[in-house]
Amino acid sequence: MTVRLRAHHLLCMLTYVGRGYSPAFTANFDRIVSRLNAGESLLVVEGPDDICRPLLNEQPQPHCLEARVKKRDARAATALSRWLDLSVETGRLLHPDRKLITRMRSAFAEGKTRQACLGCEWQSLCTRIADNAYTESRLGDAEDPPRPSSVPARVR
Repeated sequence: MTVRLRAHHLLCMLTYVGRGYSPAFTANFDRIVSRLNAGESLLVVEGPDDICRPLLNEQPQPHCLEARVKKRDARAATALSRWLDLSVETGRLLHPDRKLITRMRSAFAEGKTRQACLGCEWQSLCTRIADNAYTESRLGDAEDPPRPSSVPARVR
């Protein structure tokens, strides 16, 4: 199996600590992170992805379909392409191994890929997670999955 993610969710996964828009959203995101920690590949897709799925079922007008979110995807793809020196475009298959996650986290912490985060309601939380060296993040890699988090899973 392959996890299908839109470009800006490549950034969101780096700082995911079990918080989200609804209990169904966080339960789904937990399953996705578990799959990534087990070594599944990522396929970059356009528009709503595996993380968006619960919101598409819960909300009549999910933000996943809004133009501002598509712009966020474009900014993330551009920044990640530049930083990773590969084209992060629709159809790109990525293997989230330790090397890739470390490079993405370094760029994120240094603000090199944060243009996509402007205006995001989760920005301050993600900044705090990055500033704390991602110790609370649930994303590890297949070689070094994270320890169980002390952060309670809750909806803000």
